[in-house]
Amino acid sequence: MTQDRRKLPDDAEVWLFDLDNTLYPANCNLFDQIHVRMRDFIVEHLGVDPDEAMRIRRKYFLEHGTTLSGLMANHGTDPDYFLKFVHDIDVTPVQPNPALDAALSRLAGRKLIFTNADTGHAENVMRRLGVAHHFEAIFDIAAADYVPKPEPGPYRRIVESYGVRPRAAVMLDDMVRNLEPAAAMGMTTVWVRTHYNWSGDTDGMTGYVHHQTDDVATWLGGVIPPAA
Repeated sequence: MTQDRRKLPDDAEVWLFDLDNTLYPANCNLFDQIHVRMRDFIVEHLGVDPDEAMRIRRKYFLEHGTTLSGLMANHGTDPDYFLKFVHDIDVTPVQPNPALDAALSRLAGRKLIFTNADTGHAENVMRRLGVAHHFEAIFDIAAADYVPKPEPGPYRRIVESYGVRPRAAVMLDDMVRNLEPAAAMGMTTVWVRTHYNWSGDTDGMTGYVHHQTDDVATWLGGVIPPAA
């Protein structure tokens, strides 16, 4: 199902895709592995017990946008070391997705990954999905100078770096709050719903969520004009 608050732009030139729980289904629980790795990192580097580490992880996520941002602000954590540690996971739960590959093949316009993760993790996931060849670039957390979505800075930076016209762009993300800055710039937004309660725990979202879906490939199949 989609929520058509606004039509897709007729001249859509650029598609910005989030990575985790957007390009692949959240029910493969890849992010649960990342949460465990974050907990273990905090246990090791802050010297707290696992329960306290989980409390800190969630607190920093809610207050700073990402756990990493909170760790950097409060503890001077090396972001590259943190990212390498937490993304050392098994990506085999992500299954190849021929339907997504086919939909992206038919989708006109440039395609970029816009993620709070790092490039290495994005590459690993896209290789598993079989869709890496569709994307022009990965705009990761390092490219954003470690400022995460939904802070407005990364949105301005990706627009400037890749010559994106916001009113001719579509952004897909599993986190509602990440879509608000995109909509404010004039982008069309697509919320990819998940079972995680933090994915859509924002009130009044209808002002900036233009479409909704449970599956990116299915949704793209519904908006791509049929072949002549």
